[in-house]
Amino acid sequence: MVHSESFLRLLMRRQLGLSIACAATFLVALLGLPLLNYFAPAFMATRVAGFTLTWLIVGVLFFPFVWIISFIFIQRSMALEEEEVAQAKSGKELR
Repeated sequence: MVHSESFLRLLMRRQLGLSIACAATFLVALLGLPLLNYFAPAFMATRVAGFTLTWLIVGVLFFPFVWIISFIFIQRSMALEEEEVAQAKSGKELR
């Protein structure tokens, strides 16, 4: 059976690892900006394209960054599911 308990447990474990990696990337970006502002205020006040670096990151770059993380998560999650289904259909033992 494709959806055996061991199959689902392994898939959920691998997706949990993926979720933790994506969440950690997001948290580093989210918490890194205030830390950069605190520890390197002169650098973050640098003007780029009419914005200070802080506002460029927050106002322009952060939203696409979140979309990229989401896209990677969805693509990798679907690949994990397809890989596990292919292994189950071929009769190979699950890792």
